[in-house]
Amino acid sequence: MSDPVEAEPAFEAILTRLQDVVGELERGDLPLERSLTLFEEGVRLVREGGTRLDRAEARVEELLAANEAGIRTRPLDLSEPRKQEGAPSSTPSRTSQRESR
Repeated sequence: MSDPVEAEPAFEAILTRLQDVVGELERGDLPLERSLTLFEEGVRLVREGGTRLDRAEARVEELLAANEAGIRTRPLDLSEPRKQEGAPSSTPSRTSQRESR
């Protein structure tokens, strides 16, 4: 059984297709029926893209709320060697930085 998220086109694919549709419509040399068909597709793409953005925003808000609830994070520093789980970090977390203020 396939994952429903995989069945949906990527946001970037939606945006690319929408740009193509707008480009075709802006040329202005299409027959009326083709223009209407493209316009309908564009409206559908805008709605789908908006839904995707709304879901992404909700995920970000959920992650930020979880962070405010006490999950400690720190900026990723790729120059530091990777530490084992449970080893103390030499870089204070953002939460501990806020708490010490």
